[in-house]
Order: sequence, then C-alpha cells, then structure tokens
Amino acid sequence: MNRFVAAAVIGLLGATGAVAEVTEDMLANDAEMTNQVVTNGMGRHLQRYSPLDTLNKENVDKLVPAWAFSLGGEKQRGQETQPLVYDGIMYITGSYSRLYAIDVKTGKELWQYDARLPEGILPCCDVINRGAALYGDKVIFGTLDARIVALDAKTGDVVWRDKIDDYKAGYSYTAAPLIVNGLVITGNSGGEFGIVGAVQARDVNTGDLVWHRPVIEGHMGMLNGEESTMTGTLNATWPGDMWKTGGGATWLGGSYDARTDTIIMGTGNPAPWNSHLRGAGTPSEDGMGDNLYAASRIGLDPATGEIKWHFQTTPREGWDYDGVNEVVAFEDSDGNQRLATADRNGFFYVLDAADGGFVGGWPFVKDISWASGLDENGRPIYIEENRPGDPAAASDGKKGDVVFSSPGFLGGKNWMPMAHSPKTGLFYVPSNEWGMDIWNEPITYKKGAAYLGSGFTIKPNYEDHIGSLKAVDPATGEWKWEYKNDAPLWGGVMTTAGGLVFTGTPEGEFLALDDETGEVLWSFQTGSGIVGQPITWEQDGEQFVSIISGWGGAVPLWGGEVAKKVNYLNQGGLLWTFRLPKELAAAD
Repeated sequence: MNRFVAAAVIGLLGATGAVAEVTEDMLANDAEMTNQVVTNGMGRHLQRYSPLDTLNKENVDKLVPAWAFSLGGEKQRGQETQPLVYDGIMYITGSYSRLYAIDVKTGKELWQYDARLPEGILPCCDVINRGAALYGDKVIFGTLDARIVALDAKTGDVVWRDKIDDYKAGYSYTAAPLIVNGLVITGNSGGEFGIVGAVQARDVNTGDLVWHRPVIEGHMGMLNGEESTMTGTLNATWPGDMWKTGGGATWLGGSYDARTDTIIMGTGNPAPWNSHLRGAGTPSEDGMGDNLYAASRIGLDPATGEIKWHFQTTPREGWDYDGVNEVVAFEDSDGNQRLATADRNGFFYVLDAADGGFVGGWPFVKDISWASGLDENGRPIYIEENRPGDPAAASDGKKGDVVFSSPGFLGGKNWMPMAHSPKTGLFYVPSNEWGMDIWNEPITYKKGAAYLGSGFTIKPNYEDHIGSLKAVDPATGEWKWEYKNDAPLWGGVMTTAGGLVFTGTPEGEFLALDDETGEVLWSFQTGSGIVGQPITWEQDGEQFVSIISGWGGAVPLWGGEVAKKVNYLNQGGLLWTFRLPKELAAAD
C-alpha cells in the first residue's frame, strides 16, 4: 500500500480487496493519495502538487514513455483535459465533448462516449473540454451544448443527463465539474453572448437540481425547487436593465476550501465589453458601474448556494479581464489560511480564506498599462486615459478612441492552472507578456449573437518571448525565477515533492524544471502543442506522469498578430504517459 495513504485507504477496500467506489473521503484526501487522481487540480484546493518524490531532480532524465493513446478521427482541435486515474482506469475528455476510458497499464481504450452535439452551438474559444469528475460508480462531464452527463464509469452507459441552460442563447460548458458532499457543482460559459453567469448544484446520483445561484446582481436564486434570495441589490452597481444580460460567466469551474466549507468560483467579464454602456466608463463614489459580481471571486455555501463573500479583482471592467482564474487554498509561511489567484488583469492576489478579504497583491507580468497598482483594499488604481474610449463621444458615434492596453484581453494569465508547492512555498504561474489595441463600438443585445461592443488586435510585448513561467513568492510577490518561451503558454502546471515543475509548450515540448532555479532538467517532444494539464501517480512501485498533446484553444482563434506567429503549429490529439522504471530509480 502507498506509503502516504495506507491508513486512509484501509476501510475503503472490500472483503475481496477490490477498490470501493469513489467516496467523499477519497475526494477530500486526493492530494495525499498518490495511487490515484480523482479530482481536477490533484486535490479540490487546486494546488496541483504531488507528495511523490521517487521521480526527482537527480533521475528525471531517466523518464521514458510507457504508452501513448490517440484520440483518433478528425476531431482534433485543442486538447485541454486533465486526466483522472482510478481503479486501473484513466479518464480523459477530448474536443467536441468526448470522453474516453483507458486501461492505465496498457493504454488500451476500454470505451468511448461521444456526445451528439446539435447544430448551432456557440463556443467562443474552441471546442475544448477541460476534464471530468468521479464519484461513486459514475464519471461526469459537461458538453458544448450546455449539458451535464453522468456515465457508468465501467461501461460508459448514460446514467443521467441534464440541461444547464439554452445553447441557442450562447450558453455552453467546458470546465471539469466539482463534486462536494454528493453535489455536482457546475458553472457556465458564454460571456461573449450576453448570458448570465451562474453556479448550479445537482444531486450526483440523480442529476436533480438542488440550487441555482446567478452571479449578476438582480437575479433570483433557487433552492430545492423554490425561489430563494436575490443576488446582490438590484441596480446598486448596474444601470437600468443592463444586469439582465450582464455576462459574468463562471466558465472555469471552482475549488473547494474544506477549512471553511466554501466553494470558490470565479466570474467572467461583464457584458458587453463596452464599459461605457454599463455605467463603468467614469468613476463613481457609490459603486455604480462596478457591475457586481462580474470579474470577481465569490465564496458560496455548498449546501444552499448563498454567497458568503466576494472579492472583485476588476471593478469597472473594460478590457475583458475575466475574474475566473482558479483560486488555490494554501497556508502561508506563518500558518495563516490563505487563498491565491493570478488574474487576467496582471495582478497576483492573496486573500484571507475566512472572508475573501484582501491580504496582498502584486504584478506577475512586466507591463500593466491600465492601472498603476492596487490600493489598500486591493482595488485597482486606474489610469483613466488608458480605458478604451466612449464611441458616443466620437464624431461619427461609431468608434471610440483606440488605446493600447497590457495585458491583452487573453490575460496576463488565462485559464491554464498554476501550481503551488508547500515544500518551496512558491506558486508556479504560467503567464504571457502581450498587449492589445482595443476600442469600443456601439452594440445592442440580440439573443445568440456576439455581444462585445469592442474591437481589438493582440500583439506581443517583446521580440524574444511571449510565454513566461514564473515562480512567485506569495508573501512578497517577488519572482524567484522566470522561464521564457517564444510562443504563448497555454497549458497547466504541476509540481512535486521531488523538486520538479512540469508544464508544456505550444511548440510541443513537455518540460520538467527545477523548482528552485527554473532550469530545464528534462524535455520530450510530443508532436503537437501542449495546452493540457499534467498529472502524476504511483503504480506498481513506479511513478508515472501523463500529459495530453493537441494544439488549439483561444490563441489561434483570437490571437491577432500572435496567432500569425504560431500558425505553423500542428494540431493533434495524443495522450502521452511516462514512467520512471524501478531499476533506474533504484540505480540512482
């Protein structure tokens, strides 16, 4: 039995020695149970840290391929999944809402589920999927037509499915679900179509909706089939009826902080992008134009969906700086319970885990043009002249003043998850150094149509790199080291007790770096760009590492001049699994 979890696993085994179904205890202890990966984030706190140290700085150069699995067919595009491993099976999702079960020892396909997507789906940023969830005897994932599906984990048969919202209105779903106390927690996607962001909880066994919490003020929540409470206060921060199509999509899913029994979700950009239409173009002492709770992190009660606290990273948002990026629960060097998040707006924030209160914040990219810093409450200190202009003030009323903004709208950091090492105390943050020309235009809402009111062209800030993996000290914001990459980084990060940091590049290199120096210790060419999320686990006394390779995502679709820089990269769809052979580990 695994040396880290022998006590935890005793009692989870049946009389025959067969592994039991996935339980709440297994989810809660996933970060320590090194023979499995049953949660997105390698633990619901999303630290993406493994206590395994068999594979380390001294022997990582001996890491070799064990097997590879092709997703097959012509449905390639971006592959952003994080694998799950349990009871001899690996589960991955693929583009176009597919899910695969694979024999973890051989790489042989056991079954495949392919969602029958309707015509007319409206995904903004490629047909990707970021992973599944496990509970009981079920594997659960969401589809691009805004549905959630539970499958039998052994056979792939549908157990239940339910509609999250109307795909014809622009709703979709791409995140890995979160499971807490028998509830499946999901958000939604579609912020560029004037949808309303929300968080929902369903019974994991039946799919029945338990609660629904919109994240834009003025909308009513639901609990157990009945109307519950209003989100925020009507028209406190939104003028007129703009809240009705206010955006705030919860498209990246969430984390769970067991210390405070809190689900933490991020919310996307307010809609439309044109901030002048939302009362956000000029400062206001009463909060009008802040557009709550868009561009925020919110803490929710898992049982009821009530909002316990919020922290808004970009009030008066006007650059598409979504606030969805993951919130990682950790303890600082003094033992304080903290939360950390690296926002699209270019600032790295540390919050109090108890109430989401601001503790500290610092830039994690080199050039921030829209704000000069953060005040004592963590609110941005705006550079007003660097806000895109109001088209109503233009002579023709059609195009506001163009400004150059950095970071670009794809963010100092986008969806790709960072990792935290309790061993070093550092966060390993995948970031990009780019900016954009951006301007505002008139827009009116039409169901199912893009609702931006802005135009843009994204550009690299430096000739020698766009991608930048940084080791950030959460106590000071200091960058301990930086690894520069020519193309933008778009894949996740993992770190281990063996002193390693794993990530991939669009050029196809899967890398292991020294967690203290950033030195590249090992690399492997996967054949296509990496925009997926690595994992590691222990099996038969050996340590394994997996990553999916398959270029795509938002960059080639929305990247402007940057997209031209990477247009030579090939698409793909190949899951690579590596192992450190016992004899080589022992020899070292």
